[in-house]
Amino acid sequence: MRRLVAVMVVLASGGALVSTAGAKVLRVGTYHGIRGQFSSLQAAVNAAKSGDWILIGPGDYKTSSSTHPAGRAKLAAAILVSKRNLHVRGMNRRTVIIDGTKPGSAPCSRKASAQNLGPTGSKGRLGLNGIMVWKADNVSIENLTACNFLGGKGDTGNEIWWNGGDGSGKIGGWGFTGTYLTTTSMFYGREATAAKYGVFSSNWSGGIWNQAYASNFNDSGFYIGACQQQCHQTMNHAWAEFNALGYSGSNSGGWMLIEHSRFDNNEDGFDTNSQNGDNPPPQNGACPSGVKPPVSGAPSCWVFTHNRLDHNNNPNVPAAGSAAAGPVGTGMSVSGARNDTVINNTFDHNNAWGMIFVPYSDSGKPCTGGTRNSPILGAGSCLYDEYGDALLNNHFASDGSYGNPTNGDFDQLNFESHPTDCYSGNTDAAGSLSPDAAKLEVSYPSCTGMTVPPNINIPFLNEVLCDSQVKVSGFGCLPTDHYPRRQRVIIHQLPKHLATMPKPCAGVPSNPWCKRA
Repeated sequence: MRRLVAVMVVLASGGALVSTAGAKVLRVGTYHGIRGQFSSLQAAVNAAKSGDWILIGPGDYKTSSSTHPAGRAKLAAAILVSKRNLHVRGMNRRTVIIDGTKPGSAPCSRKASAQNLGPTGSKGRLGLNGIMVWKADNVSIENLTACNFLGGKGDTGNEIWWNGGDGSGKIGGWGFTGTYLTTTSMFYGREATAAKYGVFSSNWSGGIWNQAYASNFNDSGFYIGACQQQCHQTMNHAWAEFNALGYSGSNSGGWMLIEHSRFDNNEDGFDTNSQNGDNPPPQNGACPSGVKPPVSGAPSCWVFTHNRLDHNNNPNVPAAGSAAAGPVGTGMSVSGARNDTVINNTFDHNNAWGMIFVPYSDSGKPCTGGTRNSPILGAGSCLYDEYGDALLNNHFASDGSYGNPTNGDFDQLNFESHPTDCYSGNTDAAGSLSPDAAKLEVSYPSCTGMTVPPNINIPFLNEVLCDSQVKVSGFGCLPTDHYPRRQRVIIHQLPKHLATMPKPCAGVPSNPWCKRA
């Protein structure tokens, strides 16, 4: 009950427990010529008590050491937060930099010699995470930049991570706030050490990201995973570009709301999926008992609305693992995911497809919600078919311009008989939907949940495999197919206009940096 009440208070207050009664303010660095008590963020975190505020003055805060949760050496982090209800806030989003590079180097340096590859494990350098919140409820991180925390032989390469116990298969954290955050890496040497994720939540229930940015990651800019049907998270006014995937979400369902966000210039703009990873699967956006959808008219509780997905045609991004198979030129992929609602969004200039619904092929255990040893995939396989998804009232413009077979506004395939997807009210700026999309609108207009036969769409399957460079016997690129392939990784500078928090002293107890009249 304590956890449920905490989550309800967090959500009601917009994401953070905001009571300041008895709270102290610990200050890191210098602000307006006034020196704080600490020179490092980790020192302030160590000294803080539950409910305290930590303010960070402008500066480039380098990483000279690392720490990790007890018994989890592979989770090396520059900053480890394990006390609940702390409020960490920079005084300026653009000039407060939590930096993974070595002391003495330029901020977020591109030089190989400046990179800190973390502590050494039995198999080599582990890499580093940036700020990691470890099983600590209701921690807020706001108004700062985190950069150049790189991957390695550990579970690392994540700039800001709310970690409720990755790999446990259980929820271990409740409530968080992340606002006015910038995450990036200015360095790329090779995939083994590339930065993996920008803003990350796993094994967590309840939280909000607002005004957050992520670029140059070889998996995804944003990630929400392993929260089953208990996610209860909101992502608002986020922006992801120049990543393998703008967003990735494995096995994250129930009440979730992604709105007013932009995904552009990624390889694949947005991908939500079921898989044997961040267990347990599947990704299921159906409403838990007693829970209502976050948006009126949505047939499920996982809702993606009022977002823009454009120009996701970029093969020249860092990309590794399954994220590298994201089909270039695709605005959004629903992969083996169920009961997700995509409503009132704009898809434009995604040159393969604006939107696709496809199965996810995996192997091994637990395969919860999937089909073990699928006749389609063979012995040892685990098939996650997609079903029950809704594509409603979205607008498409200039998608599918590669011109390969089935390229267009949206398309779908599945291998098994399941509850129907539904397609209604979607439009194209050219006046009519692309052929496969128009056919789906006619064939499956209603979200009735009725069971329908498989849609083994061979031409579409062949094109997805070709685009993703996945080799399957009997399939292959046609002589006329054209999808761009990576030539070289291009790392992009941060935008100059990312807004900082307008009043960083708002809600903070009176202190030398934030005096009350």
